[in-house]
Amino acid sequence: MDLHATTTIRRPRSEVYAYWVVFENLPTFMEHLDSVRTVPGRASHWVASAPFGTTVEWDAEVDEEIVDQVIAWHSVGEPEVPNRGRVSFVAAPDGESTEVHVALTYDLPGGAIGKAAAKWFGEEPHQQLDDDLRRLKQVLETGEVVRSDGAPEGKRAREEFPQRPAQPMTAEERTEVLGR
Repeated sequence: MDLHATTTIRRPRSEVYAYWVVFENLPTFMEHLDSVRTVPGRASHWVASAPFGTTVEWDAEVDEEIVDQVIAWHSVGEPEVPNRGRVSFVAAPDGESTEVHVALTYDLPGGAIGKAAAKWFGEEPHQQLDDDLRRLKQVLETGEVVRSDGAPEGKRAREEFPQRPAQPMTAEERTEVLGR
């Protein structure tokens, strides 16, 4: 699975980059990421929530790092979910903001069946990445993730209110809702 997303954050590039490269900060805005622990050298250990109440863990290593511009990493060893990622930090045209470009690639357990099951349970990866970047923007611009009154518990509310990407209603749903 290849994921790409971009957001613009009204903070200087050096500040956005500095926040991201402290990997322990990532769970503050990445919904499914439980923890990241940096280990000596260019390595880190990641723990993430997975469907059906399970977790996955992996070790990763930084491939490329250009201060205030890019950081890239890949999983090492034999991870349950092989993955790689690259984040670019680009000065926005307004001269004050930063464009954050994220590219992630990973192999979902179960292949196409695992992908379909994740979508069924409201775990659509593209939507997750968009939501994560929205939360990053909130953290860096306001100092916190803004929670609605309907889901003040954040991560814990995920099981009660799973998010799914918007889709057009089926003919049956239109008839039921609109009576036509």
